[in-house]
Amino acid sequence: MIPTITSLTNPLIKQVVQLHSSKYRSKLQKFIAQGFRTIFTIIKSGTQPITLFTTEEFLYDAQQLVDETLIVIVPQYVMDKISTAVSASGLLAVFSIPEQPALDTLQAGIVLAKITDPGNMGTLIRTAAAMNKKSVMCIETVDPWNPKVVQATVGAISMVSLFCITWDTLILHKKNIPLYALMPSEGKSPHSLTMHNSLIVVGSESHGIPDDWVDQCDEKLTLPMPGNFESLNAAVAGSIALYLAATQ
Repeated sequence: MIPTITSLTNPLIKQVVQLHSSKYRSKLQKFIAQGFRTIFTIIKSGTQPITLFTTEEFLYDAQQLVDETLIVIVPQYVMDKISTAVSASGLLAVFSIPEQPALDTLQAGIVLAKITDPGNMGTLIRTAAAMNKKSVMCIETVDPWNPKVVQATVGAISMVSLFCITWDTLILHKKNIPLYALMPSEGKSPHSLTMHNSLIVVGSESHGIPDDWVDQCDEKLTLPMPGNFESLNAAVAGSIALYLAATQ
């Protein structure tokens, strides 16, 4: 029989609410994913949830995702409490945060340098996965396991190797993989660079890449903009660069 929790003060419910906070995600080494599509993508990548919470309305969908032993039924008001969405989807799963891969497995991909907007960060991780760029470096960014980031990836966060490291550590371990700093101007055209085996560095929305980090990159990269606009959104620019690298 599938268990039901109706109390907002149930210890399991209180722990899920704690996972809204970066502090407790780090302490408990768990994160939440919401909605059928996101949860399905993570499970399909080979990661089983610890617990899958569902309302009665979405019980059938939950049973298509996992074994009934992992399911807990909750009323809508409890789902609203544990969810971070404005409108709770009816499905919420708790997963373990995977261990960080060994640095010697680092390969071509993207470096997220001081990205603080969860939507932009999630979009870039999703694009990296779609372009088969497996390494995602997170350097002084928003927590990648933030529910808003996870949702923006639509579960693709489970399809990449995520490294949360310092800039100095990246420089030390990148070996012969070139770093290309994505700049709004004064960089080389992507057509003049060999990008398929590179790490593309995307800076923060407001301040870009720190100057001393740019100086340590192998090249500056600038996307031509025939419309003569000043710059692109970080997620858009990074996604275009990833696409060009994947299709060279």
